[in-house]
Amino acid sequence: MWRKCSNDIKQDNKDNMSKYIVEDPRKVTTHRFIEMKRKGEKIAMLTAYDYTTAMLIDEAGVDAILVGDSASNVMAGNVTTLPITLDQMIYHAKSVVRGVKRALVVVDMPFGTYQVNADEAVKNAIRIMKESHADALKLEGGEEILPSVRKILDAGIPIMGHLGLTPQSINKFGTYSVRAKDEAEAAKLRSDARLLQEAGCFALVLEKIPAALGTAVAQELDIPVIGIGAGGNVDGQVLVYADMLGMTADFTPRFLRRYADLHTVITDAVGNYVGDVKACDFPNEKEQY
Repeated sequence: MWRKCSNDIKQDNKDNMSKYIVEDPRKVTTHRFIEMKRKGEKIAMLTAYDYTTAMLIDEAGVDAILVGDSASNVMAGNVTTLPITLDQMIYHAKSVVRGVKRALVVVDMPFGTYQVNADEAVKNAIRIMKESHADALKLEGGEEILPSVRKILDAGIPIMGHLGLTPQSINKFGTYSVRAKDEAEAAKLRSDARLLQEAGCFALVLEKIPAALGTAVAQELDIPVIGIGAGGNVDGQVLVYADMLGMTADFTPRFLRRYADLHTVITDAVGNYVGDVKACDFPNEKEQY
């Protein structure tokens, strides 16, 4: 079942801004993801890469946490997602899983771990699942990676697909601009989405595509479609936590809404600390033994 958010739901959410909206406290599973789509319940997803952040995000009521290869940018300062390794992704995933009680934890398979061949892909997928204890994996691409998708699914590992702007292919695209604006690319995306569903993927991320195309794919598929820059009529949304919390002041894509200004909060706090230390005001008599 698919539906838009009603005005009543939007108002209820505004009225409950100070509360964490978790109607069902059960652990979120891939089965519940599909159940949420059938009920018309929107899915809220954020990234996390460490224990403390994952614990806070989970307590706040997100349905899913993505241990994204965006850790390459956010945690390591790389320009692209390509440099992050399998070992690094497993480290971040293990840290996140320890902090989570309710949310579904999905881990990105990093660049080069599933594109070579299906046997290598399933070997790497099994390693991530065994060492991190995560719930599912996410892979970028459509028809071209189907052999790897099928082999990983045959091993009993749930997969979330990812189409549209696929950052691991940035050197192929050469730009982070909106994808699938022309008819041919849009048709391929819709075809790839159906192929991923038919293969057995439990959900799909659509990144930076026209809103009308996002709506069409969400209506066509039985599995949930999670958008990041794919419009409001998909089944859920995902953002990078550092972006939506305003930690990355210089990143301002149209799809991003900032829910805090932690860049200012943190720099002001650190600046005040530095000032207090320099002025011999910290620690005071009550702050020592």
